Amino acid sequence: MKQQLDTAAPLIARALLSLIFLVAGIGKILDWDGSAAYMASKGLILIPLLLGIAIAFELAGGLCLLAGLKTRQVALALALYLVPVTLVFHAFWTYEGMERQIQMANFLKNLAIAGGLVQVFAYGAGRVSIDDRLKPRLLRKKVTAVPLGPKEPAEA
Repeated sequence: MKQQLDTAAPLIARALLSLIFLVAGIGKILDWDGSAAYMASKGLILIPLLLGIAIAFELAGGLCLLAGLKTRQVALALALYLVPVTLVFHAFWTYEGMERQIQMANFLKNLAIAGGLVQVFAYGAGRVSIDDRLKPRLLRKKVTAVPLGPKEPAEA
């Protein structure tokens, strides 16, 4: 049972975490104008560039996380990505009433997602991942240390 959980849990966690990024990226593509208008309402400039970067980052990051490819690096990058995104788009302290509650919930949701990503960063992709499949190949390419300096003369 424990081995099954150790195998399934990281895959399930990665799939659930990747879902928010994939859905968000696709949503931005499907509603480019609405996404651009929302970014403009937050005072951002270079919106087409930033929106394109956000879409690429969310889709590529979500797919890599789902597949378990470069999982630790991607999880850390996505967690760091959430910092400015959360501060800019969910600044709940600038709102009043119900909108403040909604933005606070989104702020806290992003913190929770970042927490999950930190777990993935710390513990890796798990067994059902491309990273795990590549392990033996990477281990074969391991570089061994070569001593520096002069060799000691052999004793006669």
